[in-house]
Amino acid sequence: MKTTHLLTIFLFTASFALFADRPDKPNVLFMLIDDLGWQDVICYDVDEPSPYETPNMDKLSRKGVMFLNGYSPSPVCSPSRGAILSGKHPARTMNTTVASGKPPAPFHRRGNSFIAPWCRGGMDPKEYTITEALKDNGYTTGHVGKWHVAINHYAFPQPVDQGFDFSSHYPKNQMARGVQNRMKNRLADFATKTPKDPYRLDENGYPYDHVTGEALTFLEKSKSSPFFLYYASWLVHSPLQSRSKALLEKYCTKLGVDYPTDPEGWTLEGQRNPYYCAMVETLDYYIGQMLTFLETTEDPRWPGHKLIENTYLIFTSDNGGMEGHPGEIYTDNYPLDKGKIHTREGGVRVPFLISGPGITPKVKSEVVINGLDLYPTLLSLTNSPNKKNQILDGSDLSTLLIQDPQAPDLVIDPRTGKKRNTMFWHFPNGYCQQSTILQDGYKLIYNHIPELPRLELYQLYDSKRKRIDWEEANDLSAKLPELTQRMQKELLKTLKEWGAGMTYYNPHCVRVSIKGKDKVCQVMKLKQVGRKMHLQYREKGAKLVRADLIYSLNGNDPDSAWFPAPAKITRDADAKAGKVSASIPERATHVVFNLIDENNFLISHPEITKGQLPGPAWTVKP
Repeated sequence: MKTTHLLTIFLFTASFALFADRPDKPNVLFMLIDDLGWQDVICYDVDEPSPYETPNMDKLSRKGVMFLNGYSPSPVCSPSRGAILSGKHPARTMNTTVASGKPPAPFHRRGNSFIAPWCRGGMDPKEYTITEALKDNGYTTGHVGKWHVAINHYAFPQPVDQGFDFSSHYPKNQMARGVQNRMKNRLADFATKTPKDPYRLDENGYPYDHVTGEALTFLEKSKSSPFFLYYASWLVHSPLQSRSKALLEKYCTKLGVDYPTDPEGWTLEGQRNPYYCAMVETLDYYIGQMLTFLETTEDPRWPGHKLIENTYLIFTSDNGGMEGHPGEIYTDNYPLDKGKIHTREGGVRVPFLISGPGITPKVKSEVVINGLDLYPTLLSLTNSPNKKNQILDGSDLSTLLIQDPQAPDLVIDPRTGKKRNTMFWHFPNGYCQQSTILQDGYKLIYNHIPELPRLELYQLYDSKRKRIDWEEANDLSAKLPELTQRMQKELLKTLKEWGAGMTYYNPHCVRVSIKGKDKVCQVMKLKQVGRKMHLQYREKGAKLVRADLIYSLNGNDPDSAWFPAPAKITRDADAKAGKVSASIPERATHVVFNLIDENNFLISHPEITKGQLPGPAWTVKP
């Protein structure tokens, strides 16, 4: 790793040799788009022509490297954002889903066969973020748009708690979502050219976006110092709407569909939603506004040059495109299978564009990269030390970018110190419940849901990265059992090393017959003695193997996060009964026991059902 880092420094220094006066701390504009699919940008369009118009995103692709195999750390937004900012895999940080932090419980008592594990409600505030690393290196740091790495959008920690000098995110600002503030009626509340209209249409007919406006203000105010701007657009996430009536009409004509008369829903399959088309083009326009500013504004730190000449531009999405939602079809990720919430290609393969000083333009790279790679890469490109010796699960791409963006041997796995050939995803949540490993072109999906095939194996591309099965249509697990088992072993071994939370079975499920549910233990009694909680139980055939005390510091607040604490299991001599004991953490207000037996069934006590928190939880006595 030291050799690679020295090479990176050499290459970076060499790239500046012709520009001895170039400031040694380049700027960074990081554009993280919400739910933008791999096929939603024209430059990535394959197999079927896309109706979206994205000239500025396409321009970005020509400025540097367009990665054809770029991935998000997670198939949903919050874990991806936390992983990018912290540099740690969601499985390692127990931050695997959106707005969680609740006690694991069989809340769908009869329908669901599985129970998601406890996971954080957001990023741990103790994480030393890439923003903090850059700030410690003299950068002015700004955030605009979506945050969503806390249990809700406005809970602690906020951007200013994680290294940002400026953020436009706070709830006092009613324009925080920009054009994505929900319209009362998406067929009536269009923006106008009226001066008092907060979304007033500009000379080109596009509505004003507060998020982009704040970004431009930050760039203007911060141009005299090295800056890092995290532009987290709310587009193209729901609500699906266009504040420009002209754009909506334009895409109805282009798609050959009738102008909508019902403000609710859109059910035509494929990339045929005119609202979504308008949103993609609107996003592209805002990207163009920031590019224009950088291209036309003099660099105060480098007289005679424009800001763009010393700015790294990073453009990607937090997860794959949302293919559908009840009552509304968004987009289509074809030829990729599925979309957001899945670890299949449609859920995790995303647009990924990087350009800037020393990076050769107009390069298409098939090297596999991930949003986790941005933290170590930015440390190198900005000459920023990792002062807290942060554990980083991504690879430093700086050598790849500067030397040869098409050379996969230049991407070094921090786990092995060798060429990276493996990537992981862990999403034990929602209705997918999948863990996945991608290795040398083969992708193994481990399904946690008991009624699905446990393992699926697909070959996405061959050793020369030639396309084989992007559609994930041909399951090879039966044909290649040795490879399947080897990849499964590595996947589960890595998840165990990271301390990843795994799913449990629901003993109340009646929809699916799961072996062993008649053997779960019976809870006899629960009591508090001082600062100790004690639970008595009787086994009915299955041994209790683990117990946790799940607690809240403010259980009366529906947005309160819950946290796990260890509990001790003590068995009676006959091994048919026993006791679970745990110390009540300081300041805990409510507690729930989670019991896991040898057949992986979870029993919660008091029993938690959906929508009942914190009611059934044990209220801690003074």
